[in-house]
Amino acid sequence: MDPQVAVLAQNEILLGERNYEQALDLVIGQAERELLIFDQDFSKGAYRSTGRHDLLRDFLARDRSNRLIVVLQEADYFVTHCPRLYGLLASFGHAMSIHEAGDEAKGARDCFVIADRKHYLRRIDIDHARFKYALADVETANRLYARFDELRQGVVGRITATRLGL
Repeated sequence: MDPQVAVLAQNEILLGERNYEQALDLVIGQAERELLIFDQDFSKGAYRSTGRHDLLRDFLARDRSNRLIVVLQEADYFVTHCPRLYGLLASFGHAMSIHEAGDEAKGARDCFVIADRKHYLRRIDIDHARFKYALADVETANRLYARFDELRQGVVGRITATRLGL
């Protein structure tokens, strides 16, 4: 472990973008079968980084039945600024789906990640690096899962790796 990185306490409100990214690594690293992400646009959380790409690629490549499902409030940032993740969508289209949220989800101020319905990370407000995460907290992860399911049912579009045009 990098000596510059602090050990993050679970089930406490934590602060800081770097700590948020570290907690995101921890939760994604715990995923064995399913990873669900609700985010505003992937502009926070180092989704553009090689490290985030590698972590998600390793999860998807580990088992053909693994699933990554993403709901974004706005997809423009992902499409224009996250080429590595866009490439994952092309390579792992059978296991990965990215959707744009409907109007009812556009006002949400938080974002969250759920791994296997038992590990989670929840950013309280997208504009402030205040968050909480836990490993093996099935009760809270299941509440977030129910919310994710509602968000997923209200999606208005799916991002695909192939662009259609004339």
